[in-house]
Amino acid sequence: MPAMPELIPEHYHPQAVEQDVQTIWEKEACFQVNEDRTKEKYYCLSMFPYPSGKLHMGHVRNYTIGDVISRYQRMLGKNVLQPMGWDAFGLPAENAALKNNVPPARWTYENIAYMKSQLQALGFGYDWSREVATCKPDYYKWEQWFFTRLYEKGLVYKKMSTVNWDPVDGTVLANEQVIDGRGWRSGALVERREIPQWFIKITAYAEELLNDLDKLEHWPDQVRTMQRNWIGRSEGIEFRFSLKDREEEIEVYTTRPDTIMGATYIAIAAQHPLAQEAAAASTRVSDFIQSCINTKTAEAELATMEKLGVETDIKAIHPFTGELIPVWIANFVLMDYGSGAVMSVPAHDERDHEFARKYGLPITQVIAPLEIDSVDIDIQLNAYTSHGITINSGEFTGLTTAEAFDAVARVLETQGKGKKRVNYRLRDWGVSRQRYWGAPIPMVTTESGEERIVPLDELPVVLPEDVTMSGVKSPIKADPEWAKTTSAGEPALRETDTFDTFMESSWYFARYCSPKSDTAMLEPEAANYWLPVDQYIGGIEHAILHLLYARFFHKLLRDEGLVSSDEPFSRLLCQGMVIADVFYRTMDDGKKVFYNPAEVQPVLTDDGRVSGYVLVTDGQAVEHGGREKMAKSKNNGVDPQTLIDQYGADTVRLFTMFAAPPEQSLEWSDTGVEGAHRFLRRLWKQVRSFTEASSTGSTANIDVESLAEAERNLYRKTHETIEKVSDDFGRRLTFNTAIAAVMELLNEANKLAADTEQSQAVLRAALETAVLALAPITPHICHVLWQALGHDDRILDAPWPKANPKALVRDVFTLAIQVNGKRRGEMECAASADKEAIIAAALAHDNVQKFIEGKDIVKTIVVPQRLVNIVVR
Repeated sequence: MPAMPELIPEHYHPQAVEQDVQTIWEKEACFQVNEDRTKEKYYCLSMFPYPSGKLHMGHVRNYTIGDVISRYQRMLGKNVLQPMGWDAFGLPAENAALKNNVPPARWTYENIAYMKSQLQALGFGYDWSREVATCKPDYYKWEQWFFTRLYEKGLVYKKMSTVNWDPVDGTVLANEQVIDGRGWRSGALVERREIPQWFIKITAYAEELLNDLDKLEHWPDQVRTMQRNWIGRSEGIEFRFSLKDREEEIEVYTTRPDTIMGATYIAIAAQHPLAQEAAAASTRVSDFIQSCINTKTAEAELATMEKLGVETDIKAIHPFTGELIPVWIANFVLMDYGSGAVMSVPAHDERDHEFARKYGLPITQVIAPLEIDSVDIDIQLNAYTSHGITINSGEFTGLTTAEAFDAVARVLETQGKGKKRVNYRLRDWGVSRQRYWGAPIPMVTTESGEERIVPLDELPVVLPEDVTMSGVKSPIKADPEWAKTTSAGEPALRETDTFDTFMESSWYFARYCSPKSDTAMLEPEAANYWLPVDQYIGGIEHAILHLLYARFFHKLLRDEGLVSSDEPFSRLLCQGMVIADVFYRTMDDGKKVFYNPAEVQPVLTDDGRVSGYVLVTDGQAVEHGGREKMAKSKNNGVDPQTLIDQYGADTVRLFTMFAAPPEQSLEWSDTGVEGAHRFLRRLWKQVRSFTEASSTGSTANIDVESLAEAERNLYRKTHETIEKVSDDFGRRLTFNTAIAAVMELLNEANKLAADTEQSQAVLRAALETAVLALAPITPHICHVLWQALGHDDRILDAPWPKANPKALVRDVFTLAIQVNGKRRGEMECAASADKEAIIAAALAHDNVQKFIEGKDIVKTIVVPQRLVNIVVR
């Protein structure tokens, strides 16, 4: 029986409550966990943040969702792991270092300390003993070791690749550092330049990455589709064109061999060896190739840019007709994709068609629509890209697209010129970055030019942290002494490129399982206990690259024997954005200046409608730009710390969970935050009033059979709420509807006059259920209220409530009455009533009579305990 504690304070003071409760959690190490094989494990993980300086509301929403799920699963009796760390390398730290004149490391560590304090203030139940920061040598040491293992397996290689080159600063630029084609610092026109870079063979796993998407049945369909499209499996033919008067051949790949008889030219990339050869013999060609150095490589940009080219003197020989086909150098062909050469069929490819029309090249139709799909087409005006029947195709004429595919493939294979091949849009992962703030790549080059790995006993290759940023060249590239080393006693130079930061975020989830291990990247026993992650939470913007790389890395870890599972994340939840009002003024120079919503107030008409907005400081009008994602660029963010200081963490958590389902966008509302705070004050007052008036300390003495009607209704409502919130927390992950159900329960509880021992016990059950159901969402206040209700244990460890089936039994139900599917009334019906009695009562309903009078009743449908539908004509 619960004890009768001292009364809680009259008023709810969230800051005092939260500080006291968080002190208990920290002192008692409530969230530290170990591998306990007597319990079912549950690994809940939210994507770790980049330590940018302050949490934003997107962070708060993401991490609150994860914390709610973790606390709920813990109340189900599971051994729950919820860790946190920092995605700490990356370009923003370098930019901030230049702006603030501090080393990136110092800026990063200061941000980590502040953001960690914010996370702790929000009451998130993280196992901080497992905290990792990817910029720490004890983390990236194992990433470096793993890279050397992949190198030894032949899964890592080095090749020339195109980058953005600033000719003034003499440095490589990230895509985000190129603004309107110019370097962000120098303003110089950026060039496309080839330099040696390191790659990991993700294409070796393309088929498995694609097929295993079918295993991820608890991932959003949208994400799986995005990954399928990114991997881009296609079936085609790889074959070679012979060249006139030359021994070389041009290799191409096509998914439409049925159109081969319509090939009228071949297009090659500016970096293709034949293009480089042609440039050496022709100023006209070399000038064109030089103009291609600024060509964009994004597919969307390639699709919309003007297609340009120059003809070479090289002629290819059509493998079937023997006709000579001109070879052109084209700006829309990239050397990084395939062989850097394409078979161009302008009649049946829009890009090839645009190029052919520009340069007056032949357009030969070889595919016609099927008769049933027959449409009028003018091949000179538009390409026909659908499948159909071959025409003008010699021996292949009259075949369907599929038949022609196989027929062409057979002939090319017989000639030894080609073969069927599965290809992927996915390209190998380029992991080299020419920036400083990243993990050094653990490779050296000896004086003799030999590439070697850095052995484990010499790892980590430590990145110096006390550096001065010039903004032009990476400090480790600018300092020749840093690169000097030895390899097996021979002088050597270190690699001065650093890893793509996607490397660090591709395995952090696994390192959490054994974060302090100094003898191994992962301890398989611990990793295989916790992995895969049961619930992963993060934004849809990471649907492709991060999630694909993490899946790839997990398979690499598996093949190294470090984990036994095939996939890293069993369930994926992509939370929606937090959006807020945007306000701005347009300046004389056309630029927009944005104002935070807190700086703006509405102008109201006499009848209370909003007619406009003004800036508080000057009373002058500002424009309302709608509602958009909270962002620094739009100055429409809300500082979580301000809200915590004003309302407390529980209010912030409650609002973010109540305002919208997790996967939908959350529209920010100051009044909504205030409403959440009022609700918590009412809850506090309601529990305090009960403990002040109650004389009973137990719910065990409830006699369901002897309850009065009001007591029975509240008792049933209590257990209906348990059933509802259990489904919302567990299966549906719709915390907003769970909160709404608890609010309804508390409203009903407030109506009960608890003047008997039975009524007090029923009311206690309702209040305890409400506090238990809210505990994952508002853990601080619920900790105090649980003890106020007489419990000595922490609500953190209290079991999740279970619905009593007997309590759910109703004597009377309210049934909706429909006529032809439209609601026309409702009626009370005894649970024991048979179908005939229900139909008779429905037909006798006054309002229903109006809609069935003079009509034939075709049939009646009874959905037990829900509705009656009368079908008439």
